[in-house]
Amino acid sequence: MSLWSKIGGEFIDIIEWTDDTQDTIVYRFERHNNEIKYNAQLTVRESQVAVFVNEGKVADVFQPGMYTLETKNLPILSTLQGWKYGFASPFKAEVYFLNTKRFTDLKWGTMNPVMLRDPEFGPVRLRAFGTYAIRVKDPAAFIREIAGTDGRFTTDEITDQLRNLIVTSFAGAVAKANIPVLDLSANYDKVGQVIRDAIQPEFDAYGLEVATLLVENVSLPEEVEKALDRRSSMGVVGDLGRYTQYQTAEAIKAAAENPGGAAGIGIGM
Repeated sequence: MSLWSKIGGEFIDIIEWTDDTQDTIVYRFERHNNEIKYNAQLTVRESQVAVFVNEGKVADVFQPGMYTLETKNLPILSTLQGWKYGFASPFKAEVYFLNTKRFTDLKWGTMNPVMLRDPEFGPVRLRAFGTYAIRVKDPAAFIREIAGTDGRFTTDEITDQLRNLIVTSFAGAVAKANIPVLDLSANYDKVGQVIRDAIQPEFDAYGLEVATLLVENVSLPEEVEKALDRRSSMGVVGDLGRYTQYQTAEAIKAAAENPGGAAGIGIGM
């Protein structure tokens, strides 16, 4: 090996990212002046995608695998930088790694009650909460629309926005599902699927997929729940007149079986 080959070998970059977090969606690979040497080795692990950005424009996208960076596998970047006769070494580009795994157990919920019109009770106010999971399905769109130039983008930076989208769709989803309030608890799966279908087009614009969306609880205001409890109690008792007749008949029967207590029962009647 010649002296120059040896020196050149020492300058070949190793570009990779080992994620040591549970919430990082985007990580920018830091280099001095964003310079990358000719024949740099790029390693993209499973559940990762590497995106090369040139002067703010998304260029080439690499799926999981190992790559030697040459003109032939950087066609868009080569065009943007005008490499008519091959690489200029070193060349400048920002490299972003995106985590494409599922980010699970993200929370959503209504901060304020949502007004709905129920066919049986009329206007009612509901609160609801649950969990959802997302994954990046279009890395280029996610960088353009959400992450931008953020060197480390985490789920905390976007969950508020996503939660608002879910809550906004909740009322429409319940109305579309045409499920009475009293039957919601038995149809959480259906409501969750309707919400997911409703919000997916908006998530598409962010380059995200709603992997799952679960409704864990839907609750009514306390005063409405108390009224429902009273109504349920009346349903158990049934017709009040018949219930009174039944109680009287039982008392007369008890008096006949206990003559000594008849006078007291008669007074009570």
